[in-house]
Amino acid sequence: MNAPLTSDATPWLEDFPYRISDNVRFADLDPNHHVNNAVYASYFETGRVTLMKDRNSGLMPPGLGWIMVRLDIHFRAELRWPAKIGLGLGATRLGRTSVPFEQVVFSEGRCVASARAVTVLIDDLTRKPTPLTDDVIRNFQPWLKRGADGR
Repeated sequence: MNAPLTSDATPWLEDFPYRISDNVRFADLDPNHHVNNAVYASYFETGRVTLMKDRNSGLMPPGLGWIMVRLDIHFRAELRWPAKIGLGLGATRLGRTSVPFEQVVFSEGRCVASARAVTVLIDDLTRKPTPLTDDVIRNFQPWLKRGADGR
């Protein structure tokens, strides 16, 4: 039997150490006039990539890169245009070669979607998983979600 993919507990944006704002775009809508379910993957990607690719974060060692290996989304409420959204992200632990995240999309104080994502650090040349470096482990510490790894 498979374990549940997402918790039914309502997340709080304040529990996520990395937060950014974005806008719902008219192009994000589907014929039902709400944000299309596929667009949420882009919102979650925006949160991860904005943190990971920021040169100041120290999460992109030379010669290494990150790939997405899993994304499980829990759709919690409709989201319509126009709207401002808050994106939250926190690493839940640091694996040998991987970093799992919990992520959220909030609008008007309400969580409209949450996700669990897993990224793996790979060697740019071999395209094979590689262990997290000491620098990556150290630089991820501020981005551990509350309650993760003893916090």
